[in-house]
Amino acid sequence: MAVTLKDVAELAGVSRSAVSRSFTEGASVSARTRAKVEKAARELGYSPNALASSLTTGRTKLIGLVSNNFHNPVFLEVFDLFTRGLQERGLRPLLVNLSDEIAPEHSVRMLRQYSVDGAIVASSTLPPDFAPSFHDAGIPVVNVFGRYASDPRVHTVGIDNVACGRLAVRSFAARGYRRIAFMGGPESATSTQDRHAGFMAELAVHPGLEASTSFAKAYSFDAGRREMQRLLQQTPAEAYFCGDDVLSIGALSALRDHGVSVPEEVGLLGLNDMEMAGWAGIDLTTIHQPIRQIVTSSIDLMMAMLGEPDRYPEARVFPCRIIERGTLRPLPEAG
Repeated sequence: MAVTLKDVAELAGVSRSAVSRSFTEGASVSARTRAKVEKAARELGYSPNALASSLTTGRTKLIGLVSNNFHNPVFLEVFDLFTRGLQERGLRPLLVNLSDEIAPEHSVRMLRQYSVDGAIVASSTLPPDFAPSFHDAGIPVVNVFGRYASDPRVHTVGIDNVACGRLAVRSFAARGYRRIAFMGGPESATSTQDRHAGFMAELAVHPGLEASTSFAKAYSFDAGRREMQRLLQQTPAEAYFCGDDVLSIGALSALRDHGVSVPEEVGLLGLNDMEMAGWAGIDLTTIHQPIRQIVTSSIDLMMAMLGEPDRYPEARVFPCRIIERGTLRPLPEAG
């Protein structure tokens, strides 16, 4: 039979309420009583029931982790960091796979049924009003990889995608490329829109450059491969800024199958710097998104909101930088 709270109380010689308080964070209990309870619990192999504890504290310690990017390998890294980070803080992640769902009502309803303490929406392709719907339903929320705003409706953590688009054009110009291209992810995604906006804005500063634009159907290997195969039916650009690393890797596959040498004939620049980008045989030059710092900062904000529910929304924006590998011409040496 399972060991119960009553068994621990009898062995420790204390009341059942004293055992309950000993395992409740912040509850009033003497050090002597807590030590007796912990000793009895160890001897009996007792672990407190988390669900029962939530009835006492009003906190489940469940955090909904909501995303729709399960097909993108970079999100395996993201989910690994989030689940481990939340568990290290004493919280329990509840993973929600949106698939093709873009309306928030079902997810909000499900998370309320599980009485989650908060939600982390991790996506750059959902509509801008998706994450605020959780806030409107009374669920503390952090929007990770969402669109940057100086006056956000909800806590937002990520990068400035407009700045990344500008960085890509500056890098191409510095390497001597003249015919460049933007190959984005889904045109409806805010990340695609902002990266493209930055790309075109910086292009206007470099009158010697020519540029074209295309969009893949998804942030996926297959979508990147298919889009590059389509582009290769005409004369390709000299260099492509792809919407993210997995699109770039799909494009790289299509170029190699077509007999096009990278970077000698065509250059590729990705975004994210996921682990796979550095693998031998890929060696992708890319814009580094500091995912580990973004995840840690998001969890910090969630912890702060649990203690201060009315905390004013803030945007935390992390800088990006280019990781030099082997899919772009090298930068000219100074001097």
